[in-house]
Amino acid sequence: MSNGLLHDDSLRPHPDGLALRLTIPWYRSLWLSSVTSLELTLDGAPVPADDIRFEHRGSRYRLDELPAQSETLWFLQEHPLLIVRRPAPAVLGETHDVVLHGVLRLPYMQIAPGADGGPGMYVPNVVHDVRSLTVVDADAPAPVLVRDVPPPPAASDEDPFRLGLTLYSASAEFRAGWFDFDGLLDRVAELGIGPGIEIVASQMVPTYPVVTDDFVRLWREAFDRHGFVASSFGANLDMGRRRDRDMTPDEEFAFSELMFRGAKQLGFPLVRIQSAKPDLLRRLLPIAEELELKLAYEIHAPLGPNAEPILKVRETYAELDSPLLGFVADFSSTMHAMSPTLLRAVRRAGLDDEAVDTLQRIWATDATMQERQQEFLGYLRGRDFDPGRLGAFAHLSFNMHGHVDSREWADIMPQILHVHAKFYDIDENGREPAIDYPELVRVFVDGGYRGFWSSEWEGHAFAELGEVDPLLLVRRQHDLIRAAMRGMRRPA
Repeated sequence: MSNGLLHDDSLRPHPDGLALRLTIPWYRSLWLSSVTSLELTLDGAPVPADDIRFEHRGSRYRLDELPAQSETLWFLQEHPLLIVRRPAPAVLGETHDVVLHGVLRLPYMQIAPGADGGPGMYVPNVVHDVRSLTVVDADAPAPVLVRDVPPPPAASDEDPFRLGLTLYSASAEFRAGWFDFDGLLDRVAELGIGPGIEIVASQMVPTYPVVTDDFVRLWREAFDRHGFVASSFGANLDMGRRRDRDMTPDEEFAFSELMFRGAKQLGFPLVRIQSAKPDLLRRLLPIAEELELKLAYEIHAPLGPNAEPILKVRETYAELDSPLLGFVADFSSTMHAMSPTLLRAVRRAGLDDEAVDTLQRIWATDATMQERQQEFLGYLRGRDFDPGRLGAFAHLSFNMHGHVDSREWADIMPQILHVHAKFYDIDENGREPAIDYPELVRVFVDGGYRGFWSSEWEGHAFAELGEVDPLLLVRRQHDLIRAAMRGMRRPA
């Protein structure tokens, strides 16, 4: 997924001059308050902020008004207009050089909480688009999909795991509007993927964090049509939704309860939680008991089951002693190599063979994520290579690829309630080149796990839109997992 606000079809005519049709530069919906700054240069000349308006759902905002819009959601599939006042309207076919620099704050990725009632620090998403764009009046067409795909082998009662996917796997395509919700589920069914369906609520629910009756009807109609099973409801906690302060404990509770009740409306048995704060969990457990919901904290790269932050969560679980509390195991934690998709992306960004080899060597060491990242950034600067050319990749290379031993999952197997079967590539031999799926199948079968394995293709973090068909890759990954499961069967 290109980390950009602009695409080739973004430049549009407008009575006030011209407009840029924006795409949210992230995989989930954000609040307008997440937009920290936007700076525009047009044909080499900076555009004064007074000549720019941000139009969303029929309302117009000055750029300096956006940080206050904490109640207005920028849904993933929405495309606000950045309107630029000019002496004369742009004409179809004109070409303009556009540089758009944006900084967005990710309100659920807190670096440090606020002090004395002030706002905390949050992970920024820095976007720098440099494009030569032609004025058009229509969206680019979606690609033609491969339809001739043989059906998968039938599921068997002897299979230890049920398979499914998170719709997050098609983040870029959903964001681009290639699918509406119904069309996305139709494509999943067409490829024989399922039966489990997982969602990230902030990505799929247009009225996030509220689940409306209309969305429930849409959801149930699609599920009844295809025989899907709801597996996991991904809930974020947008502590930094407001710019002037973090959420209070009462607001965190209310926000979480709202999503729990939405998950129940949609028929989910499990919520993937983002926060395992002891006080918050104590307050939420009675709600989970009332709704009969399991709560699973995700263990994601670069952490593993025995990392210090996860040990603290395990201590909290031991104290609360509830069968409703557990973990989501994300296989990004247990990779044996860096994904080819990532390595292709950093090569496109300018890294040569030596730099790519150095990146992989540093990644494979036992230093902390921060130490490895800083060592690599120092290496780049020593070669007079601006790390900014890599955008988010210099960070994502380390925090999205963990190399914990796969056998560590056995240490918490009874508490693993759901699996994110993370993957990035499937090679010509049907294997995931960076994640040992036969070994993971062995660990989980031997450990007695019998829940869902939810395929999660995260190559969209590094691949360009249209570079691959992620749902075809999910289908190929299902074939890999199924073969590994059935290869574990012992003769009677």
